[in-house]
Amino acid sequence: MRNLKITHVILVMNVLIAILMLMTRTTSMLRNEAYLLLKFGAQFGPLVARGEWYRTITAIFVHGGILHLLFNSYALFYFGTIVESIYGSEKFVASYLSSGLIGNIATQLFYYGSVSVGASGAIFGLVGMLFILGFKRDAPFYARSFTGYALLPMIIYNVVFGFLPGSGINNAAHLGGFFAGVLIGYLVKPLPAIYSRRRSMFYAWRTIAIMFGALVVYSFFMLIFHSAV
Repeated sequence: MRNLKITHVILVMNVLIAILMLMTRTTSMLRNEAYLLLKFGAQFGPLVARGEWYRTITAIFVHGGILHLLFNSYALFYFGTIVESIYGSEKFVASYLSSGLIGNIATQLFYYGSVSVGASGAIFGLVGMLFILGFKRDAPFYARSFTGYALLPMIIYNVVFGFLPGSGINNAAHLGGFFAGVLIGYLVKPLPAIYSRRRSMFYAWRTIAIMFGALVVYSFFMLIFHSAV
């Protein structure tokens, strides 16, 4: 249990939601994929504009099929483990969820009429943090090989592929999350909050992380009891 990370908790949460979606599809004979996604928290511009703002949070944990879940799970496990090890769990939670939220706000603006799901915006936020870390003086020496320019080919490939017709990729979430991560990575020191010289900083980051966790719980509560779908 000592090695359990928040990254693992989020991965389990994503898988559980995917299992519940599969069970719902099987037991209720629900074949309308869009309706099923919306039922479990997908983002849809008109619903968000009508007051279901919490979908910009819940959509981060919902995936559109097994391949979508597997690709994002691999990326989250890889980048999430690195970011959480370098920055600590508190900063990881705040960065992951805020990047995902900003990515989904961009989705609301540029893909208003589309049903959108997935952790890609949040994951690209982690990529953005690691990208900018490669150019910071306080970056750990061991991180040079997988930060900065080392990530550039992967970033360019994903962005270019996302703009290809028929790709079905939400580049608004990708780019929104990425630039959010770059900004966060620029402002935040690459050290776990517990190693801060000021104990107050540790408690501040822990409070922020708890608040984000409470926001996720509240968002799913709102989805269950107040959603029109």
